[in-house]
Amino acid sequence: MLNNQVVLISGAGIGGLAAALALSNVGIPSVVLERAPELGEIGAGIQLGPNAFHSFDYLGIGDEARKIAVFVETIKVMDATTAEQVVSIPLDANFRTRFKNPYAVIHRGELHSLILRYCNASELITLRTNCEVRSYEQDEHGVTAFLATGEKVSGAALVGADGLRSNVRAQVIRDGEPRISGHTTYRSVIPTEQMPEQLRWNAMTIWIGPKCHMVHYPLSDWKAFNLVITSDNGAADPVAGVSASKEEVRRNFAHIHPTAVQIIEHGENWKYWVLCDREPVTNWRDGKVVLLGDAAHPMLQYMAQGACMALEDAVRLAHEVDRSSRDFEHAFEAYRLARIGRTGRVQTSARQMGELIFHQAGEGAKARNVKLSSMSLEDYYDAASWLYDGSGLSGVS
Repeated sequence: MLNNQVVLISGAGIGGLAAALALSNVGIPSVVLERAPELGEIGAGIQLGPNAFHSFDYLGIGDEARKIAVFVETIKVMDATTAEQVVSIPLDANFRTRFKNPYAVIHRGELHSLILRYCNASELITLRTNCEVRSYEQDEHGVTAFLATGEKVSGAALVGADGLRSNVRAQVIRDGEPRISGHTTYRSVIPTEQMPEQLRWNAMTIWIGPKCHMVHYPLSDWKAFNLVITSDNGAADPVAGVSASKEEVRRNFAHIHPTAVQIIEHGENWKYWVLCDREPVTNWRDGKVVLLGDAAHPMLQYMAQGACMALEDAVRLAHEVDRSSRDFEHAFEAYRLARIGRTGRVQTSARQMGELIFHQAGEGAKARNVKLSSMSLEDYYDAASWLYDGSGLSGVS
């Protein structure tokens, strides 16, 4: 396998592995360079809109993904101050008919393991750990990645899928550190038998409150509930995956209704992240080097689309490479043009959702509740259509 035929991929998260798998499906070999000593994913649950399942089907893992997903029946929005239901949006056959695929939740580690298994089964994919890409150089023949170990790895092109603090992005865009949102997210996983019985809903449940919100839903064949609670507390340090005491979590959410607060008492091994994103940009490409996933368009969690966008990126990237007969500069430019508008809209929408829906207080919260409760089912479907209807992969075959 000659280096001038191989695509280098920096990062073996969901986006990087999906890119490798998508490229292998069109006959393109890749070497995935992961900085960590082992392959795996940090975190627990993620939400998957219908557009994620469109991507799974293109990748050839749709049936397997459906087997490990939990298909929640509704999106249930609760007022965290009053414990009253604001709205419940059914995710039933009508939803699936409208968007051609389901809405589901899944354990991030299980999804990563599924994609990794398919990558390991491909003779076209080489996976390497302890290989942090620090920088790159390119010429008319291809790209050379310079690793933290001092090693050089050469290929035809380089895909930067190395996350929020991407080294590849630092060279492509040179836009400095991510923007700190001031929002702190605390995460825990609760065994189902410890979840309050009256709250064991088959739903993606969101409690929206003053400068805070809480999300919970079942995971792993109902063995556990994922719990994610977020406080708009002005946090200024960009920490990630740091242990937190239950007392700290209580303190940040003492002002919400006891029905919601009780869930916190059942959480253990809390960890927290200070959320970061970046401004939407359009210059993802530098010759034969291009960005993907969070390296290209890191977004806040309020649209639940981070993984979904990375999956779409991977499918679109492989499609354009295949369509261009391996002219990587042409393919990467077509990919960039196809993705920048959509991903930028999701980045902006996520910020707006956090401000206007998730964290309102007082009269703003009352007006929000009136608006949400007055919308019809068709209104909700229409509002989500641009995101879920498959247009993100329009023209991909």
